[in-house]
Amino acid sequence: MENRRQLGSAYEQQAEEYLKRQGYRILCRNYRCRQGEIDLVAREGGYLVFLEVKYRANGKKGMPQEAVDIRKQRKICRVADHYRMIHGYGDEVPCRFDVVAILGEDLILIRDAFCYSGRNT
Repeated sequence: MENRRQLGSAYEQQAEEYLKRQGYRILCRNYRCRQGEIDLVAREGGYLVFLEVKYRANGKKGMPQEAVDIRKQRKICRVADHYRMIHGYGDEVPCRFDVVAILGEDLILIRDAFCYSGRNT
């Protein structure tokens, strides 16, 4: 398990460096609360961006972004709600959910990968 965590951390670091080059300002890495975890929280333009980083060595088990299914999206949204509340981000600050998909050596940034899925969904 520790090897998987180290591997995940290495890919999150790679994603973070890429995002910084794209103009993202990283606010938090591995934000955890009772609802779950978000890999990265950043600001980009006027947006507060919640990012999920997914890695696959190859496409045999599907594309990395396919792992961010509706259940995972709902969990990310719940954690995002918690982050916004704790850090004082009101509804006037627009949010976005991006995915960084890493397949082998290729990194793909998917901006606005999914829509907010609130408490009532």
